[in-house]
Amino acid sequence: MTSEAILIVEDERIVARDIEKRLKKLGYQVVGSVASGEEALRQAQLTLPDLVLMDIQLKGQLDGIQTAEQIHTDLDIPVVFLTAYADDETLQRAKVTEPFGYIVKPFDERDLHAAIEVALRRRIAEAAIRVALEKERELTELKSRFWSMVIHEFRNPLTSILSSAQLLQLNDPRMTPERKAEYLGMIEHSVRVMNDLMNDTLSIARTDCSEIKFNPQPLNVEEFCHRLVEEIQFSIGASHNIHMRVQGDNREFFLDAKLLWHILNNLLSNAIKYSPKNSTVFLNITCTEGGVTFQVTDAGIGIPASDQERLFQPFHRAGNVGNIPGTGLGLTLVKKCLDLHNGHIHVSSAEHQGTTFTVSLYALCPITPVHQS
Repeated sequence: MTSEAILIVEDERIVARDIEKRLKKLGYQVVGSVASGEEALRQAQLTLPDLVLMDIQLKGQLDGIQTAEQIHTDLDIPVVFLTAYADDETLQRAKVTEPFGYIVKPFDERDLHAAIEVALRRRIAEAAIRVALEKERELTELKSRFWSMVIHEFRNPLTSILSSAQLLQLNDPRMTPERKAEYLGMIEHSVRVMNDLMNDTLSIARTDCSEIKFNPQPLNVEEFCHRLVEEIQFSIGASHNIHMRVQGDNREFFLDAKLLWHILNNLLSNAIKYSPKNSTVFLNITCTEGGVTFQVTDAGIGIPASDQERLFQPFHRAGNVGNIPGTGLGLTLVKKCLDLHNGHIHVSSAEHQGTTFTVSLYALCPITPVHQS
């Protein structure tokens, strides 16, 4: 294991050699020993040590405090001061550089070791806090954008409902029955869009709030998928055909049936939605000892390459969907369910050549089939 790298900045050669010897004895890596602030800046930029041991009194134009301030500002490397001067003025100047420690000479090996370990652990803790704060900021911004998009997506169907209702309310005698039916159809369509949007948004919100738990239970994959395919086939009638094929001997795994339903239902529904009528959607299932793979393949409009990287972002829809209805949340929900399920998804698609989504669920516990004699 690589030990922490330390740069020594000390203009008294005998003292510098003694410190270097002690550091190596304690198991640290000494990346350099320099005598001036200018040399310290160059060496710090070159080696990027984990810590700098800095004497305050240095030869040259920069003293230790000025050098430490520049190292802290430019490289964000912690500094521990080594000095024989402990007067109030020196301490006040040193505080400005936010040092990670302050050791007064002469010091023993135990004090040196303790100061270095405290400084190194503090650096790790502060780095972790910065990462956590950055992630929290990004999450807050993401949630804000998400709910802004939800509100925006609700406005369109609401506007359509309001406009159609107002036109019908006028009861214009010149309005034909066909036109009235058209407005009523627009209202019905907008209500369905809003219902889908609310359902998808609620499902995603639940995953964000950890309301949806990963609860794996023994599940026969073949039977589960047969039931799902039958439900979808019944709802779409004869407009499309779903062809299912299962390979492999291990048909039962510990899976979360609810999460798996969300994943496969969304992928199959999308395949049907973006495929021409009377076409076939294929669901291929491969069961192995290492897990189970689901492939959903269609012969539909395909996904442009420029859209594939953003497929799982909320409300993102490919540029070639035209007037095909959708909320842009289905694949977002698929990805969240897969993350809870420790799964992976891959897409292979090209415009006018169809799409294949491959879902792989690993780290599962297959139930070995019992062969009765």
